Amino acid sequence: MNQRWHYDEMKQVGTDYADAKEVEAYDARMRTFRDIKSETENILESLHITQDQTLIEIGCGTGEFAIAAAGRCKKIIAEDVSLPMLEFARQKAKRRNVKNIEFHNAGFLTYEPSRVQVDAVVSQLALHHLPDFWKIIALRRVYSLLKEGGRFYLKDTVYSFEVDGYENFFDKFIEGFRNVAGDEMAVDAETAVREEYSTLGWIMEGLLERAGFHIDNKEYSEGFMAVYECTKC
Repeated sequence: MNQRWHYDEMKQVGTDYADAKEVEAYDARMRTFRDIKSETENILESLHITQDQTLIEIGCGTGEFAIAAAGRCKKIIAEDVSLPMLEFARQKAKRRNVKNIEFHNAGFLTYEPSRVQVDAVVSQLALHHLPDFWKIIALRRVYSLLKEGGRFYLKDTVYSFEVDGYENFFDKFIEGFRNVAGDEMAVDAETAVREEYSTLGWIMEGLLERAGFHIDNKEYSEGFMAVYECTKC
């Protein structure tokens, strides 16, 4: 994209993971409060992935999901806008002898797909880096990547708490991260609230439907996390 008005998704929003040490620390922190293995298995089961299928992950981060999914399908296309994250994921896949992952330095707005549509798209904790207008553009692009009947799994920070109590909610939200994962994670949470573009549940549902998806299942938890399982109609 060369239009000057186009949103630049390659610029860092929120916490800046600029080098390998920061990325490695992030990878370790995620393991302190998330059951990555269980989450990955649940996603793959919900998508009904088979060995002859191709899956795209947008926002692959340090590669944990892509590497696990690679053993369940024909091919993984793993994208991330962060070069250090992408290199970390690539080296992790190499160490684990996983060879059917194709890595791309790209995101929702910049990935240039082949003409072949895929069976499933997964995105976790990445869409909130885009403002709401660019979210709908991103979701329409995801829709175009999928075969008819293809599945889209979206997990993201989406607010579902009562807005009148936002100050108290965010104080508890940040303190909760501090208690579970330490001061660095609390700082990341503060940055996310202040600088990132997490939207509201009713807005996200509208965006998905206007992009053409049928929402098969939706789940809101803890006032700030949402999962949507969708089908291309």
